[in-house]
Amino acid sequence: MKTVYHKADSRGHADHGWLNSYHTFSFANYQNPERTHFGVLRVLNDDTVTQGMGFGTHPHRDMEIISIPLEGDLEHKDSMGTTAVIRKGEIQVMSAGTGIMHSEYNKNKDVPVKFLQIWVFPREINLEPRYDQKSIKEGEKVNGFQQILSPNKNDDGVWIHQDAWFNIANFTKGNGKNYMLNKKGNGVYAFVLKGSAKVGDRILNERDGLGIWDTQSFNIEAIEDTEILLMEVPMELPSYLKP
Repeated sequence: MKTVYHKADSRGHADHGWLNSYHTFSFANYQNPERTHFGVLRVLNDDTVTQGMGFGTHPHRDMEIISIPLEGDLEHKDSMGTTAVIRKGEIQVMSAGTGIMHSEYNKNKDVPVKFLQIWVFPREINLEPRYDQKSIKEGEKVNGFQQILSPNKNDDGVWIHQDAWFNIANFTKGNGKNYMLNKKGNGVYAFVLKGSAKVGDRILNERDGLGIWDTQSFNIEAIEDTEILLMEVPMELPSYLKP
């Protein structure tokens, strides 16, 4: 088993007033050559948007973009004609493909919105853009893994154009479980949303991250009531990104 540990306070940080963002991997003005990606996981941003503010219309292409609200509501509009609001307990996916324009706003006047913005390299480029969102509150599992994303249209959660599986791990103090990887050659990036747990041989606290690869499984044991996002992704970059 190989691992890479990212302590919460080692992340890049940008405070724009209306946006307070922590970057696990290189993003915008935070550039760290040792932290550009984990396999095909390219971006993991921990964002807080103040009341009535947001991201104006901007372009994306050839990226699978996932948003997971942690607190509050986020309004989305895009060039495909989609207008939607995503809330805590939901997950949103946008396949940028050949190109898409979108905006994201916190329309609430009284509370900020906190959400994770995650980018994953797709298997191939120039795909047709698409949008989807689903509730991940239903069927929530305690002391187990709840799948919220996969490569398969008929599986639980949303799907993306990549051999990736995301799970929310909810464990009460003292409980745990072994995570089995879905595909050979994949790794898992574990990101603690709240609480603390022993993941593999490492103790992780809130907002710590741990990348794990070259293994078929690893164990999670909660030190206190804990919620962890597990992002299983291919470790090999797609051919279009290779020199």
